[in-house]
Amino acid sequence: MTAGLERCSLNTGTVKLASLQEAVDATAAAGMGAIGLWRHQVQEHGAETARKIVEDAGLRVSSLCRGGFLTAATPEGVKDAVEDNLRAIEEAAGVGTRELVFVVGGLPGSSPEQPPAPGTDRDVVAARARVADRLADLAPIAAEHDVRIVLEALHPMFAADRAVLSTLGQALDLAAPFDPATVGVVVDTYHVWWDPELQASIARAGREGRIAGYQICDWNLPFATSALNSRGHVGDGYIDFTTISRWVAEAGYTGDVETEIFNEEIWAVDPTETAKTVAARYTEHVAPHL
Repeated sequence: MTAGLERCSLNTGTVKLASLQEAVDATAAAGMGAIGLWRHQVQEHGAETARKIVEDAGLRVSSLCRGGFLTAATPEGVKDAVEDNLRAIEEAAGVGTRELVFVVGGLPGSSPEQPPAPGTDRDVVAARARVADRLADLAPIAAEHDVRIVLEALHPMFAADRAVLSTLGQALDLAAPFDPATVGVVVDTYHVWWDPELQASIARAGREGRIAGYQICDWNLPFATSALNSRGHVGDGYIDFTTISRWVAEAGYTGDVETEIFNEEIWAVDPTETAKTVAARYTEHVAPHL
């Protein structure tokens, strides 16, 4: 591990085409202290083996992506969501992280690939209420496994199909009934940089002890064909990392800082080179302000 990079983490979504071993090797070679995993990688190897691959490289698991998708309105959909998230909680515990990121889901039955079907439920308020209901189901199980559900607010353009939580404040409101050790929030710059209430919400999250992660990447224009895959390396776009990182630090957050980028051009680059760029951009744009 390189001095100054102890808190720097590579989310494996940034090197999507790499195997788990390749991603771990690239992260360690770049001198970072941690790596964020996705569930398909854990399921491919089994949690015990995935954990060993990470630990053998001298890294720790900063988070697991992802649980969530809690907005189903039918009994069958609710049952499936709860069962999948129980598995996710067990996987997080198995790989040795407390932080399980939740993308809560969009309108039930929605899809990014096609227009809404006739009769699609468009009641976003009711969808958020069902998220609250499912959190009440899952929080006690997460606590039993010493895992924290980490709510991620997504940019409003993803409200239809991915997350009916659009601001950090909304995420904090949903987390409020639960112990901060069991339900927290992640500050993801791509999704929240625009929010005029961001400073106040980060400060509130700090007071409540709920900041469970800080994820970084940049907002690039023009968008790719898919807005989801329009993230860029820190420093290449429009986000003020100096200010947001300072707010996160002032709120008392001392945990890992994950770079999570979805971008087809970046995915095509050798993961070792991408990891080096992630470390360099973190060192230049983020670390001095933490």
